[in-house]
Amino acid sequence: MRSFTSFDLQYAHRFYGFRGEAQYLHGHTGHLTIEVEDSINEGVNMVFPCNEIKKTAWDVLKNFDHALVLRKDDPLLPAILGVYDKQGIREGHPQNKMKGEAFKTELATAYPDCRLVVTKETMTVEGMIKIVYELLKEKLNIVKITFTSGDNAASACFNTCNEIDRCPWCGIALNDNGVCPKCGYKKK
Repeated sequence: MRSFTSFDLQYAHRFYGFRGEAQYLHGHTGHLTIEVEDSINEGVNMVFPCNEIKKTAWDVLKNFDHALVLRKDDPLLPAILGVYDKQGIREGHPQNKMKGEAFKTELATAYPDCRLVVTKETMTVEGMIKIVYELLKEKLNIVKITFTSGDNAASACFNTCNEIDRCPWCGIALNDNGVCPKCGYKKK
């Protein structure tokens, strides 16, 4: 059975090297849906609590919300970082509270202090799906991701391969010590 959750992400980007309107810096509201699959957890009668899917994913995805997403070879990148340096905000600002943990994968690197994500490839809807899957595949049994942004939309299906040990009381994933981080249940 499947459970799913959705997110709205506000971000700016451009298609560097593209011929057309998207070559200019512009913003979007993107809508991301993540579907996970697993057996029904008998203790709580659900696959995975949707609010916990959202929390697990949001810890990473908040780096994309109200962020600038640029390809690593985009000549705007050093210019923007130079402006951030001049403004004194490259290393963060006290009002920048909605930031996730920095991450670095083969496809993307997040710099949460300056609300920037640098990608290997152009940030298309297909590219976003690849990045999200790479970031969350070990944390959730993702079977489908759909991302829409403006008139563009894409989805991809995946084979689940994780055996995630979950709490019989609240359904969320146990940590490496077999303890539920939400309610304190300990696996025997």
